[in-house]
Amino acid sequence: MAKFNFDFKLLIEVEDLVPHLGNTNLRIVDLSRSSVYEQLHIPHAIHLKPKLLVRQEDNTSGLLPEVEGLEELIQYLNISPDHHVVAYDDEGGAWAGRLIWNLHCLGFHNTSLLNGGIHAWLGAGLPTSAEVESFETVTNLVQVKLDETYRIQYDELLEKVKNKEIQVWDCRTEDEYTGLRLAARRGGHIPGARHFEWSTALNRENHLKLRPLQNTQQRLEQLGFNLNEPVVVYCQSHHRSGLAYILSRLLGWKVQAYDGAWSEWGNCLASPIITGESPS
Repeated sequence: MAKFNFDFKLLIEVEDLVPHLGNTNLRIVDLSRSSVYEQLHIPHAIHLKPKLLVRQEDNTSGLLPEVEGLEELIQYLNISPDHHVVAYDDEGGAWAGRLIWNLHCLGFHNTSLLNGGIHAWLGAGLPTSAEVESFETVTNLVQVKLDETYRIQYDELLEKVKNKEIQVWDCRTEDEYTGLRLAARRGGHIPGARHFEWSTALNRENHLKLRPLQNTQQRLEQLGFNLNEPVVVYCQSHHRSGLAYILSRLLGWKVQAYDGAWSEWGNCLASPIITGESPS
């Protein structure tokens, strides 16, 4: 298989994708709801259910799968090192971002998020399909090589939070952040975490595309974030923070995702927790 002959950045527009539809080196992955995919999807897209992206353990629901689970994901996607993955969904990019994070964690970086997903595709009046695509089985599948660069686990994060050595971006709802809404044994947020809900970065009047990055950066800086210093992103199960991860990368931010997320932190009775509004 020849190396892919297109140069996609991490974020691409629907117009960028159109000329490459049908390219055998391109794998378009749809993470929309099954009911949406069955009705319509981008031509040649395969459907991926989010359950293939996460591992559950005790009270933690969004962990990165073990190597065997990541190999299963690669087999399902049927991709070689020469493929390029374009991911999209029907919610603005959270699940698609989570897929891209998983791929980055297993050492595969030929990835792009489709800005606005299926909503932007339909908004542009582009053709859709209801057919389920089938591909020849790839013989030289991507080999999983775990890379912890973009991931942080509980013990390391706890140490950095206690020593005030890390910025933390909580991208859940305000009610989850303050502890008003309980989604674990305990409610609230990680000490020092600043709140910026993930969907705030989306323009609902423009097909769920991202707002201009400079606007999002300005808002994050107004909240007290320093984009020159590392950040950790989290939500409840590293679903919504899939988009926060992408945004951070687009802004040139050194980012790690906490995949244990609040399902782990809030269910651990020893975790330090803050309730109410952030002092910042």
